[in-house]
Amino acid sequence: MTDDDVLAEFRAAEALLEGHFILSSGKHSPAYLQCARVMMDPARADRLCAALADKLRIAHGPDAFDLCISPAMGGVIVGYEVARQMSLPSIFAERVEGEFTFRRGFEVPQGARCLMVEDVVTTGLSSRECIAAITAAGGNVIAGAALVDRSGGNADIGVPLSALVSLTVPVYDAEQVPDALAALPAIKPGSRGLKT
Repeated sequence: MTDDDVLAEFRAAEALLEGHFILSSGKHSPAYLQCARVMMDPARADRLCAALADKLRIAHGPDAFDLCISPAMGGVIVGYEVARQMSLPSIFAERVEGEFTFRRGFEVPQGARCLMVEDVVTTGLSSRECIAAITAAGGNVIAGAALVDRSGGNADIGVPLSALVSLTVPVYDAEQVPDALAALPAIKPGSRGLKT
């Protein structure tokens, strides 16, 4: 699946948005990728996550992982579908008082070779926080994966990151938003509040 194929799937799902967006990191951007809309079509989710699973098998081998773990909320469906494609169990970490933790009876076996799966990576902050929670629980994070790397390969999550598509989408701190972008009403489409 080429980058154009992936972006065509986002456009078909009306999930590649343009305007003025405030991301969950607090940064501002002229583009937003709404993975939840992409994943609402099971056939599209299957196509995209099968391609990501193939990329992971090529990069790490067919038996590199024991467990797939995602940060809630955005990564849950992507992580589950990648895990299904790779015949792995899938769990997720969720924020409790701002920190990722494991609930709902989820446990990370000591030394488990883990794959951390996100929907979109921008700064890599959520990925790093999820990886820290996995490590604290006893897991060994081998790699990360995402449908979209918005950083153009610049986000450092502390482990190798495989993304189905890598884009360079500008992001700005609030005080550095260009005038043309600042003139547009800011929309916050993400699922969690701004970090302070």
